Amino acid sequence: MISLLHRARAFAGELALLAALALIAALLVSGVPKLANGHTDAGLRADLARLPDSARDLTFGSLPVRYPLDPTQQAVLDGAQRLDTYRQRLAEPLRGLISDQWYTARVGPAGVRTGGDVAPFAGSCTPSLSVRTLTGADRAVRMVEGRPPASAGTVEATVARPVAAAVGLRVGSTFTLIGTYGPVPVRVVGIFEQLDPAATLWADMPLTRTSCPNPTDGATVRAGLLTDAAGIRLAGDRTGDAVHEWRYRLAAERVTAPDVPALAAAVTAARRSAPQGTALTSGLEASLERYSGEQRAVAALLAVVQAGIVATVLGLIALAAGLVVERRRGEFALIRARGGAATAIGGRLLAETLLVVPAAVLAGWLAGSLLPGRAPAHGWPALAAVLVVATVTAPVLATAAQRRPAGTGRRDLGARPSPRRLVGEAFVLLLAVLGVLLVRRRGLAAADGVDPYLVVVPVLLAVAVALAVLRLVPWPLRLAGRLTARARGAVPFLGLAGAGRGSPVRVAPLAVLVVTVATGVFTGTVSGAIGDARDRATDLDVAGDALITGAGFGPDTVRGLAAVPGVTAVAAIRDDNGVPLRAGRTPQGQVRVLLIDGPAAERVLRLAGSGLRLPSALTRAAPGGGAVPALVSPDVAAKLGGDGTVDVQGTVYRFRVAAVAAEAPGTGVGAQRFVVLPAQALPVPEGRPLRINRFAVAGAGADPEALRRAGDAGQLAYLTSGLGQAPDEWELPPTTVTTWRDQRASLEESGVNRVLSFTFAAGSAGSVVLALLAFGFAVLAGAPARRATLARLRPLGLSPGQGSRLLLYELVPLLTVALVAGGLVGAALPRLLGPALGLSGFTAGVTAGGRAGPALIAVVLAAVLLAVAAALLVESVADRRARLGVPRPGGEYG
Repeated sequence: MISLLHRARAFAGELALLAALALIAALLVSGVPKLANGHTDAGLRADLARLPDSARDLTFGSLPVRYPLDPTQQAVLDGAQRLDTYRQRLAEPLRGLISDQWYTARVGPAGVRTGGDVAPFAGSCTPSLSVRTLTGADRAVRMVEGRPPASAGTVEATVARPVAAAVGLRVGSTFTLIGTYGPVPVRVVGIFEQLDPAATLWADMPLTRTSCPNPTDGATVRAGLLTDAAGIRLAGDRTGDAVHEWRYRLAAERVTAPDVPALAAAVTAARRSAPQGTALTSGLEASLERYSGEQRAVAALLAVVQAGIVATVLGLIALAAGLVVERRRGEFALIRARGGAATAIGGRLLAETLLVVPAAVLAGWLAGSLLPGRAPAHGWPALAAVLVVATVTAPVLATAAQRRPAGTGRRDLGARPSPRRLVGEAFVLLLAVLGVLLVRRRGLAAADGVDPYLVVVPVLLAVAVALAVLRLVPWPLRLAGRLTARARGAVPFLGLAGAGRGSPVRVAPLAVLVVTVATGVFTGTVSGAIGDARDRATDLDVAGDALITGAGFGPDTVRGLAAVPGVTAVAAIRDDNGVPLRAGRTPQGQVRVLLIDGPAAERVLRLAGSGLRLPSALTRAAPGGGAVPALVSPDVAAKLGGDGTVDVQGTVYRFRVAAVAAEAPGTGVGAQRFVVLPAQALPVPEGRPLRINRFAVAGAGADPEALRRAGDAGQLAYLTSGLGQAPDEWELPPTTVTTWRDQRASLEESGVNRVLSFTFAAGSAGSVVLALLAFGFAVLAGAPARRATLARLRPLGLSPGQGSRLLLYELVPLLTVALVAGGLVGAALPRLLGPALGLSGFTAGVTAGGRAGPALIAVVLAAVLLAVAAALLVESVADRRARLGVPRPGGEYG
């Protein structure tokens, strides 16, 4: 034991390096999945929290109940008591994830009209009201006027203060609800305040605006009033249109990603086995299935990146083990000369690694357990693999090296490989090629998780390329060496000669470097492709820096928007859906028509820096009385013989196909049938100006609130001119301002984007750090041989600067080859894997490319310069410590 401790102390540097790499590997395999799971769960909960109440909740709703009740509908009399009964019928884990529940019985607003003798109930566009009971409402309100309802003969109801103000109701107001059977009078007996207006209890009773049956009448109010059980029974009996609902709220904060499949299955089962006379209404199932698909895709992408990083770390562990064996070659040779067995040498080294590696792996696992997130369900196999690899690699390499007969074969790049080695390399290449074919056919993500073989295909491909490159690289290096042998100076020749016959312990780090560079470039390429696709999706949705949308704007709105500080250009747009299309006299269905002011839109797109442009035929079109040029989608172009007509706002416009494109500014992602016409060239009839409902604005610094106010003023002018009088404030349709920045950010708000961002960050940072480590191994592995060479050359006049250049000539060619090979593999992987990555799910449907951007190339070049500078610094420090070239006592040189 004492001798073991002495040996561990003597070789503490090598063992510490091995232990540090084992700790890093254990931290990666235990901590990274935990962090990823935490981001996955947080993203899932955020997605569920953003769902509308109608999609997030599970609602068992009855069909309209006809009074008097028949035996099958008797359950509505004790609806509140059935809340727990229906909940117990839900399957786990759905049952345990219900955070709140309530029962409501209502009449209206669907299927019921509101009437009365006084305004606003006497007009053609009356408020859309309902009366209902709601469990727990009595404890969630405070009466501010009047009393609670006590219906008898007349339905009595209470109304929230904001609703009373919007509709014009007060205590004593009356109106009627007119249903299938007839009317029922309703009297307002009280006004209340909600103690918590944001409580889930009021989710189904919002005060909202809704359009009137006749759009020219503007908008009206939709709201609910509270009554008692007698009131709802009376209203249902008189109108014949009562609906009963049992609503359950999912506790999104307790849902985790592993719950999603069972949760979706439970919702499906609840839909199939809904209580008699009810039907389940919920969008939760579709949302869970969508998230599950996205999560599988991002999990596969994370697995690919993690496989590359872990493979690199394991490769570094193997390099550290090889370095241990190489540094102790003399010691092992002495043991063999004294009769020691190769297995004894392996056992000797195994005892030393057992002294430090298991403790390091345990420390890495403990550090990973302290990270936030959810621990993986099956994380111990990867941890055990790290422990085994880090512990036994050095003993195995030492035993194999001692069993190899002395002097057998050359140990450099140009050595002729053995048949066994060639077969092994060919097998790796075959696995990589077959893996690429399988990935393209089957994809990376599956319903039951990721396939381990398919996930490591990028690693296998990088390893195969590294093996091929390292087989080919000696030939150009030798050719370069012959050319430099004829030049003046010995430094280039010596450096290239050393690179050409580099020993495996120096070449192996460069093979590892190929893998880590391929992983980093792949990660950066995918990240850039997703970013570019999201930018294009945003350009399609927002044709400028901001898009202002409303029901209709007055003619002075352009000037109002242009006057907003920061606005540099404004383009008017009319967007119509469902417009009849004709080719001659033949109907060709309906299309979406965009009428765009071409010159103004061109200025907006150019000043906003958009990647989209309109065809010159549209931007230069002018009024001429004939058919106007049009940009149409391929589907529309296939239906037309070259020209067609559309009916917009009661006027038929004739157009000719001037350009065909699958997308256009303002059409959004995935538009299939559209026609874009130049508004400035249309023969618009006098007295019937185009109703503009959109504006594209250039000006990234414009205040969205100021744009909204200008839009509101434009809508107010439009409605005032149509109605003959200014509408009330609540009747004004909302003006929507969508900025490019906000729309772009919304594409990154999905739950899986958190995991995606974490994947890119981990892959990029990990690849840079591990690439520097691999290059550091290349420097350290060749350090003893270089010191011996420098010790011989310094007395002959080799200067320190020439020694540094010798290092550059020896390492930079191999480093360049490894970076180029790894970069090409990383850049090619997105194209090779193709649709298997499923990137369109992260880009709003826009196809993501696979081109390495300038930023990625700059990062790679910066990493190269940093690696070379670090190598020169390390070599300089090592030279000074070894005192190379400095005379020692006795006349010898260090």
